[in-house]
Amino acid sequence: MSISASMVKDLRDRTGAGMMDCKKALVETNGDIEKAIEYLREKGIAKAANKSGRIASEGIVESYIHGGGRIGVLVEVNIETDFAAKNEDFRAFVKDIAMQIAAMNPQYVRREEVPADIIEKEKEILKVQAINEGKPEHIAEKMVNGRIEKYYNEICLLEQPFIKENDKTVEQVLKEKISTIGENINIRRFARFEMGEGIEKKEENFADEVMKQIK
Repeated sequence: MSISASMVKDLRDRTGAGMMDCKKALVETNGDIEKAIEYLREKGIAKAANKSGRIASEGIVESYIHGGGRIGVLVEVNIETDFAAKNEDFRAFVKDIAMQIAAMNPQYVRREEVPADIIEKEKEILKVQAINEGKPEHIAEKMVNGRIEKYYNEICLLEQPFIKENDKTVEQVLKEKISTIGENINIRRFARFEMGEGIEKKEENFADEVMKQIK
């Protein structure tokens, strides 16, 4: 059956889960909202969403240096208690996030952080690209919406495919970790430094190199 935006909103309001998780749950349960709630609870997503409102002020700042100092990452990930911050599972997750940032070079943690003027500029570029491909203007405008979603997937850490499990996003892995550890976890901020960044140099595929290290 067709899943409407109002159905997704209703499920999101009732569970606190993300829109994409809600839509998937409704698709999997053929639009039955009660079964969708059960589906989200079984996956640990609704439980994680309920914890997301709790304050996470402890945690760690993790570093990752790649390629003999060619790429460096600092990332702050918060959790609710100092005890949980010492949890090996939590620390392994934070290390994975640092490696994710090194490999995939996100610009922001989440889409809400992307300045509106950058999105508008990107939409203009995408529209021109579509028109240059021979698409009529009204079709080009519709194509922009799909392409801007792909843009978010590329520049926002939480929306990127997780480097260790490409069928999941970083946000999905984060929610699973919240459910497993039992405390709210927040990827707060990061900084990524690449040697010679901004200076013309030979192109390197750092993502492939980082992936080789985690296999």
